[in-house]
Amino acid sequence: MTDPAWINTALSSARPQAVAALLRYFRNLDTAEEAFQEACLRALRSWPEKGPPRDPAAWLIFVGRNSGIDAARRQSKQAPLPAEELVSDLEDAEANIAERLDGQHYRDDILRLLFICCHPDLPATQQVALALRIVSGLSVKQIARAFLVGESAMEQRITRAKARIANADVPFEAPGPVERSERVAAVLAMVYLVFNEGYSAGATEIANRAPLCEEAIRLARLLLRLFQTEPEVMGLTALLLLQHARAAARFDANGELVLMDDQDRSLWNKALIDEGLALIDKAMRHRRSGPYQIQAAIAALHARAARPEDTDWAEIDLLYSVLESMTPSPVVTLNRAVAFAKLRGPEAALKLIEPLAPKLSGYFHFFGVRGGLLMQLGRSDEAREAFDRAIALANTAAEAAHIRMHLDRLSAPSPVVKANAKAPSRQLQ
Repeated sequence: MTDPAWINTALSSARPQAVAALLRYFRNLDTAEEAFQEACLRALRSWPEKGPPRDPAAWLIFVGRNSGIDAARRQSKQAPLPAEELVSDLEDAEANIAERLDGQHYRDDILRLLFICCHPDLPATQQVALALRIVSGLSVKQIARAFLVGESAMEQRITRAKARIANADVPFEAPGPVERSERVAAVLAMVYLVFNEGYSAGATEIANRAPLCEEAIRLARLLLRLFQTEPEVMGLTALLLLQHARAAARFDANGELVLMDDQDRSLWNKALIDEGLALIDKAMRHRRSGPYQIQAAIAALHARAARPEDTDWAEIDLLYSVLESMTPSPVVTLNRAVAFAKLRGPEAALKLIEPLAPKLSGYFHFFGVRGGLLMQLGRSDEAREAFDRAIALANTAAEAAHIRMHLDRLSAPSPVVKANAKAPSRQLQ
């Protein structure tokens, strides 16, 4: 295959392995990235004419390494490497390096690269931006557009992140078992952050930010290939697939948010759902539950329900109680309140979330859920006050518009309104 589309896919797929190996060799992010870019340019010149190599990643690593050495020699005014046509004849060299680059080698290199992007000295926004630039290869323009900031601001953010990494004296040796476990947890959190950056986008931003969901899924699948028996990696991948499967149904034609109970389930992506369900079932068989697995199991129960009324709310409530014990959080309790209301009514759910008010005083979803519960109870004035607060805290125009819809209903209360009122929880979007 020598067509441009195949070559572009091959280069993108090989990027994590190649950049990670070059980073191990040069111990500098900028040098590794520049060496990879030079190798890609040579691939674009060589592969259409000579055909693709047997192992694109090994080819790119070998050419990138030689390119980096060549650049260093030029800078130090030493003798240059042989001419390109000699360096590009990689048949034997490629075979040798491919033999050395086995699965374990790739595993350590990629994990190291991802963990470096997740260095604790970096703020979360810099971690995500650096990972998207270095690991995923997105352009600064693409990342800036996704984060709704200017290109120069994003360029500075990434430059500062690289400088912090350089000054932190990060070790480049392969991590041991304990460090590896810690690094996987950090990387999973980073991938989840990338996904949420796309998932939380409003309808007007979805074209620019939805690709972040797809990139997070790609990274999760990459981790799954590296850690095939790690149930939390399966759990995170399943969670992202099941959440993203609803993308086509989450907004209506006017760009307004559609809660899960009101979504057209025929628009849900069955292939993604089937993949996610198979993964979470496999993860649960390991009997080593973790937060991502529990969240994926909740998403799976929603996905398995052919109709909203078929949802197993009792099991969802049970899973949320398990998640609360694993990772105590007012947000987890808030999400549980939606299931609680389905099982025990809005009054019980309201009592569950009232103690959360001090901690969630600046959280849009708290006031949205509270307003929905109050509306179901016929306490219109209190519901209106909660909805007004939710609008003030809305993160997107779609969130604000959804709350205004409830306010419009309150202006003409009726038994129908009371029966149909729903709490606008993020978990149900």
